[in-house]
Amino acid sequence: MKWIWQQPNWPDFVWKTEALLPFLSKARLEQGKLLGRTKELGFELSQEAGADILIEEVVKTSEIEGAYLNRDLVRSSVAKHLGLPSFGMPQASRSIDGLVDILIDATKKYDQPLTAERLRSWQAALFPTGYSGLLRIQVGEWRSGEDPMQVVSGAIGKENLHFEAVPSSCVENEMDQFLTWWKISLDKIDGLLRAGLAHFYFVTVHPFEDGNGRIARALTDMALAQDEKISTRFYSLSSQIMKEKKEYYDILERCQRGDMNITAWLVWFLASYTRSLEGSSNLIAKVLAKASFWKYFSQTALSDRQRKVLNVLLNAGKDEFEGGLTTRKYSSIAKVSRATAFREITNLVEKKVILQNPSKGRSTSYDLNWDVLVEGEDVSSKADPYTQIKFDA
Repeated sequence: MKWIWQQPNWPDFVWKTEALLPFLSKARLEQGKLLGRTKELGFELSQEAGADILIEEVVKTSEIEGAYLNRDLVRSSVAKHLGLPSFGMPQASRSIDGLVDILIDATKKYDQPLTAERLRSWQAALFPTGYSGLLRIQVGEWRSGEDPMQVVSGAIGKENLHFEAVPSSCVENEMDQFLTWWKISLDKIDGLLRAGLAHFYFVTVHPFEDGNGRIARALTDMALAQDEKISTRFYSLSSQIMKEKKEYYDILERCQRGDMNITAWLVWFLASYTRSLEGSSNLIAKVLAKASFWKYFSQTALSDRQRKVLNVLLNAGKDEFEGGLTTRKYSSIAKVSRATAFREITNLVEKKVILQNPSKGRSTSYDLNWDVLVEGEDVSSKADPYTQIKFDA
């Protein structure tokens, strides 16, 4: 059996256009709907939506590789990079800052040339210490280690082999070809197909000792930004890939073991891209709900600590604040005593920023007051009613 890069006509990919047309049409339709909706957000809301998407992209692109990042640290890094308020946020690690740097560079500077130096700097930013876990790796240079370079997934000792990448002795030449293809394909191939091709092509070469998956997804974001001519992302493709991780690796493996016809990969890519666009509506609704919330309470006197806690609740998802907000958690977030936490929660109730639920005693709980936002509209359903605050006296 030959790997795809061993085929005599590598890397001249082919595909069946008629098989792709329905998926490409659907993708373009959803793309147009999303871009039209984002134009109505305004600059400030667009910036906030972009920040939320970037946080999601950083978290999920790492999660695909089995690395689970602290979302609060990622949020801190994104806020710092985008010049957003970061009062009281923890200090992110250099590796998190590096990944945020890469994704911002790929999308905000999508119109700048892609060079070998730029790619190598991205990989170096992922591993600022020169280590991947406990292993010393090659940083900021093409791989030159022992062959074969095998692409696997799963726990140590239970790895699943998906394919073998090109030999390390061929990487420099392969990357020269890739960078030439990247440049000349910009005006010759449909932008969405080009994004899918770039992802597959780069992953197949696997030019670095580590970090290839994250860089491949950054390149995909860059190609999509070039297609849309917009530097702010309003959807997270990595989030969708994470949801379909098994299918992602399965289709990569199937096409790596075949000939140069990668129609199946492009069909999957376009469908996954479309689903990521469809899923972005929830995030945009959440941004709009947050904006409405703060607009309504803009004249309400709140301390910096109260605003910080409320922002934590507004930014949280269903699984990010399990068990709700207790006085202990309020104390931890706001850095105050539990007695102070009690007074500040009581003050929020008096100002109707939060509402008490029917339960009482030690199980007393509160919700953010979504009811005041838009008369006659169920904003809580848009925002995803994730915020139930529990108070344990």
